[in-house]
Amino acid sequence: MRRLVAFENVTLDGYFAATDGDIGWAHGAPDPEFDAFVADNASGGGQLLLGRKTYELMAGYWPTSLASQQAPIVAERMNHLPKVVFSRTMDTVSWSNTKLVKGHLPAAIRRMKNESGPGMAILGSGSLVSQLAQEGLIDEYQLVVNPVVLGDGRALFDGITARLGLKLTGSQVFRNGRVFLCYESVA
Repeated sequence: MRRLVAFENVTLDGYFAATDGDIGWAHGAPDPEFDAFVADNASGGGQLLLGRKTYELMAGYWPTSLASQQAPIVAERMNHLPKVVFSRTMDTVSWSNTKLVKGHLPAAIRRMKNESGPGMAILGSGSLVSQLAQEGLIDEYQLVVNPVVLGDGRALFDGITARLGLKLTGSQVFRNGRVFLCYESVA
């Protein structure tokens, strides 16, 4: 069975985006150690799962020459990895190696998890995370806690009505104040 990992940037007060959708705070201060960590984490391969909003943000950046200049290793991987965007409103996708899936999200993920192949990762896409977490379909949560407080925004686990049991399996503190936390789901 394929594993599903959610890699998310969150603020200290638990938001993944400001109320207006801004995620500029997630870029933070430059830190070579953190940049190397992100590049290494992106080397795992697999398949990326994205919601419409995250897809539009990423498809507007990663294929550009600016992305290739700013983060060449990550850009190359993002552009070549297979991607699936889940949307009820989109009709087409244009980013290389991207497939559009419509329909019932949990059922589609259950099918995908039962297929053979590499693992899957959700990047951003808070609405996907909250829907799939509620269904117990996420195997691992990789959270980067950023040293910023928004006071208001979109909570990563908004809409969760049942308690999620998680077990800490790893952590790392970076000089720029970010903290990486890795949790596995427990029954």
